[in-house]
Amino acid sequence: MVSFRGASAEAMATLTDQLGGVAEGSAARVADDLFAAAAGIRSEGTLRRFVTDQSVPAQAREGVVRDVFSGKVDPAALQVLATAAGQRWTRARDLADALEQLGVVASVRSVGLQASTLVDELFGVRQLVTANHDLRNALSDPSRTVADKAGLVETLLGGRTLPATVQLTRQALSGSYRTVVAALEDYERTAAQVNGEGVATVHAARPLDPAVQHRLAAALTQQYGRPVHLNVLVDATVVGGLRVEIGDDVIDGTVASRLDDARRKIAG
Repeated sequence: MVSFRGASAEAMATLTDQLGGVAEGSAARVADDLFAAAAGIRSEGTLRRFVTDQSVPAQAREGVVRDVFSGKVDPAALQVLATAAGQRWTRARDLADALEQLGVVASVRSVGLQASTLVDELFGVRQLVTANHDLRNALSDPSRTVADKAGLVETLLGGRTLPATVQLTRQALSGSYRTVVAALEDYERTAAQVNGEGVATVHAARPLDPAVQHRLAAALTQQYGRPVHLNVLVDATVVGGLRVEIGDDVIDGTVASRLDDARRKIAG
């Protein structure tokens, strides 16, 4: 997830609060509009410099944004864009990054109570792309147009997943992240955060029994002080036990890890 500092963090908090007033039924359209605006501001240097220039009065910056986007985006998206233009930003690039992240938040809010399903589906798409060399190459091939790649995503996911999963997978193709997989992983975390959860990736030798998942989630929830969504990954390198990754923390309870510990103690 993009990390904002100083004035940009304050601006992001203001805009996130404002986005909370967007109706669920229009959130998907607002997400698309914010994604498009982020791309436009990244590509149009003159516009980007003007709307982030603190020597220009906020009212003037907001006015230009309204002139540029009025009639082209949902009214709720236009209000978010105008407010964003009136904020102070630590770095010029932070504005476009914030609009993209707000688009992800809007997309998540479009699914209502199905946010946990969205996290699961994004994780599934990420694993599919990671495991399939041909698919990964097709989605990262610079010789293919974005429209062509988006069509491939629609063919793979359309009608099989939530519309927001398709929307966010298409957005992962925008190139604002190092790879499609990195974008999907960040979107997972954002989706969980919007739902008030953290995300833990659990590496296991075999699928976990639901009762085991429930106990593990409860233990992590208690440890981290908020609900934790589990993404379980069957990992052939895990002989037994579990390895849990949550944020920057790694809890390694695998057999291999315990054997390594034992060998170090013997050697010591």
